[in-house]
Amino acid sequence: MCSDKNSIQQNIEQINQQIRTAEQQYGRHSNSVHLLAVSKTKPIAALEQAIAAGQKRFGENYVQEGVEKIQYFSQHYNHSDLEWHFIGPIQSNKTRPIAENFDWVHSVDREKIAQRLNDQRTNDKPLQVLIQVNTSGESSKSGTDHEQVFALAKLINDLPNLTLRGLMSIPENVPDYPAQLAAFQQLAELNDSLKTHYPQIDTLSMGMSGDMQAAIEAGSTMVRIGTAIFGARG
Repeated sequence: MCSDKNSIQQNIEQINQQIRTAEQQYGRHSNSVHLLAVSKTKPIAALEQAIAAGQKRFGENYVQEGVEKIQYFSQHYNHSDLEWHFIGPIQSNKTRPIAENFDWVHSVDREKIAQRLNDQRTNDKPLQVLIQVNTSGESSKSGTDHEQVFALAKLINDLPNLTLRGLMSIPENVPDYPAQLAAFQQLAELNDSLKTHYPQIDTLSMGMSGDMQAAIEAGSTMVRIGTAIFGARG
């Protein structure tokens, strides 16, 4: 599915059109919501097709696979404008390759990880960081709870090799729109509270293929879309 070049291009064009329509519908500024293509498990050829369609931001969940893709495009393509986002759970022993290779990290959820990313960052540019919040309280999901967000934000803001940009969440997978919207609004309110302390905050990473509309209504600035671009796994 979606192995055809035209399919990936058409999917990206269609999703971007849906985003622009939702921006207009909910009174958001034009082009204020960015599309992050979730490219985990997808081959280089699929990413090349997405790049040819104008996609610049890619999200990876697995460290080794993501680093290999970053290095491939660094060596074989003049794509200095590509942006690589790590969006998966972070193990302490995997922070070095993340710090050394990625531009953004969406899934910082504890102080130890933030400190290690800062200490291991070798790039001249700071690593752009989002705090992952567990909005649903599910034990199976990563993310800090609301009470810990401000302490973690202060630490990140004080670290010289990290730049705090906002929040990310993967809310509970529920089908009804009001429940989706309520969860996203909760995170948006928390992000607004953080903004009063850290004015550089400008990013709210929330919304996937099944709940993108509700996320944009609530204030998302970055939606993470995989299957709707590249097709199902396998």
